[in-house]
Amino acid sequence: MLALVVSLALLGCTSQSADPVKTGDAKAVANAGDAKAGGDATDAPKKPRGKQVPAPPDVAVAPTDAVTTPSGIACKSISPGEGEAPSDNDSVKVQLTAWTADGTTVETTEGRKTPKLVRMNRPPVPGLAEAIKQMKTGETMRFWVPPELTYKGRKGAPEGTIVYEIKLEEVLRAPTTPPDVAAAPADAQKTASGLAYKVLAAGTGTAKPDKWDRVQVHYTGWTTDGKMFDSSVTRGRPSTFPVDRVVPGWTEGLQLMVKGDKTRFWVPESLAYAGAPGKPAGMLVFDVELIEIEEQPEPPPPPEVPADVAAAPEDATKTASGLAYKVLTKGTGDVKPKATDTVEVHYSGWTTDGKMFDSSVTRGKPTSFPLNRVIKGWTEGLQLMVVGEKTRFWIPVELAYENKPGKPAGMLVFDVELLSIKDASAALPPGHP
Repeated sequence: MLALVVSLALLGCTSQSADPVKTGDAKAVANAGDAKAGGDATDAPKKPRGKQVPAPPDVAVAPTDAVTTPSGIACKSISPGEGEAPSDNDSVKVQLTAWTADGTTVETTEGRKTPKLVRMNRPPVPGLAEAIKQMKTGETMRFWVPPELTYKGRKGAPEGTIVYEIKLEEVLRAPTTPPDVAAAPADAQKTASGLAYKVLAAGTGTAKPDKWDRVQVHYTGWTTDGKMFDSSVTRGRPSTFPVDRVVPGWTEGLQLMVKGDKTRFWVPESLAYAGAPGKPAGMLVFDVELIEIEEQPEPPPPPEVPADVAAAPEDATKTASGLAYKVLTKGTGDVKPKATDTVEVHYSGWTTDGKMFDSSVTRGKPTSFPLNRVIKGWTEGLQLMVVGEKTRFWIPVELAYENKPGKPAGMLVFDVELLSIKDASAALPPGHP
């Protein structure tokens, strides 16, 4: 494990045991009342939001027996625990209450059925992870975290030092970083696409999922420098999703597995996030355990690629904006949708090289959306149609996704069938244009 486990001694925090003492009620009292002559009602104190928990007597200032870390966090052990402290990639379940220095409660798990899950490599505030790494399972500690390690002036967030009282209930240990994370070993198998894999533990099943099935898995992912960027294990629950709605390397790899298999995949960048902004870069390594296969009906075959996908034919109509279209099947209606209407459609979309990037047809169900909430070419084009009509659109880039990262680039071609015009607005579905 690359994550460094730091002991209390190294961070300078002692495990002095003390009974928690809470006196009085630190709830702020808000009483705006009537504005008096010459006064201003806005000067009245604001009523605290959320449940208020009595603050400890030392909430305003850390006591003299608290020990301060190099980063400025003051800490004091209230009751001892045992075992190793959490490390950078672990997740923890905690009971906590947080106050501002005036005793106002800003967060609490008191009264909740479940503890708070904190991912140590993605904490809500930086100081929280540093504080929890000083604890042992079962321990309760109090921390005075300076503003530069909390919300850092975030708009609307609590200001000043935040005082946390935390009980560490459970540590969800992150899987160990694979020793072969930097490159696939010689005994790994490799597919024609470049995906490498190695079965770590054989399953008991015989059936393999199809790409239209749903699967339940536990997984952990690392970059090749050993940094863990995601894990269902440390979230404490498996993930379920359609096989064909993940990165290509996963779609291919999961179809090689049987129920119970645990497999390591080395996914080249072209089969992972392909350089998408904000996503892990380069080759990625995943350990995947296939827990369950949820068989789904096989969807209809994808529509054929249009023969004129590369460019609009001469008999296509072109609007002033540059949108080209051609009616493939005439409709039966006589009403055309307005930009403010919601429509129900079946559609398929291709790039000009004939690659289909989306289709409600292959998903087996139509899509509904407000017409003014999609790309410009769709907003304009759908208003030219009547119910029952099927039309092909050639949408220039400036009316499509404008070459935005992560979206289909260049001119796009859509076959659209207008099924109905709805009065009520609808939420945008996944995969909408």
